[in-house]
Amino acid sequence: MIEEIRNSLKELKDEKYKEFNKGLCPDTNKEMLGIRIPILRKLAQKIVKEGNWEEFVKNEDTIYFEEVLLQGLIIGYSKLQLKEKFEYIKLFVPRIDSWAINDTFVPTLKIKEKDLKEYWDFILPYTKSNKEFEIRFAVISMLDYFIIDEYVDKVIDILNNINHDGYYVKMGVAWTLAEVGIKYNDKAMKFLKEENDLDKFTYNKTLQKMIESFRIDNNQKDTLRKMKRKN
Repeated sequence: MIEEIRNSLKELKDEKYKEFNKGLCPDTNKEMLGIRIPILRKLAQKIVKEGNWEEFVKNEDTIYFEEVLLQGLIIGYSKLQLKEKFEYIKLFVPRIDSWAINDTFVPTLKIKEKDLKEYWDFILPYTKSNKEFEIRFAVISMLDYFIIDEYVDKVIDILNNINHDGYYVKMGVAWTLAEVGIKYNDKAMKFLKEENDLDKFTYNKTLQKMIESFRIDNNQKDTLRKMKRKN
């Protein structure tokens, strides 16, 4: 099964796209084939439909970037009950070594509203990890599922207390806080204007991402520009 899927991936490789994608994902330590996400999604859905995918997903001896990403997509598309899916997520998260794998995997999980409390409790321990992409997994989960009335204050509080030097953690926190600023503007502005524990890079990136959004009006963009930290 593992070699069969690996051979299928090799047949889909695209050298031109590989060179483009390598520039976008310099963080991965896996060899890249160059396969576009929609093609990988179709393959993942086909594998799930056919069944008997567990051996492939459990395999840690992966070679290709797309092989790891395919494992994540299969978990996302699987029809498992949530608790059972959690066991596969636990296996998969330590394999994430790229923002692209992480940020494609998390929304594919499509966590339902009725399961949000259980998923929230599941991701919280990852916010305290010392591993960059484990934290990124939790942060992007908050971005995708928890910027809602019931959780937004908790999200702000947790992001304020994440302390990790990893670039992809800081960018994830900034992106998520910027989205809070778009959906819950008063809460975000209060947080950003008052004392907070964000480092200068993350704070200024949050402002930048809000300024770049077409959902923020020009008057507030002027205010945000004046809030930039100089030191």
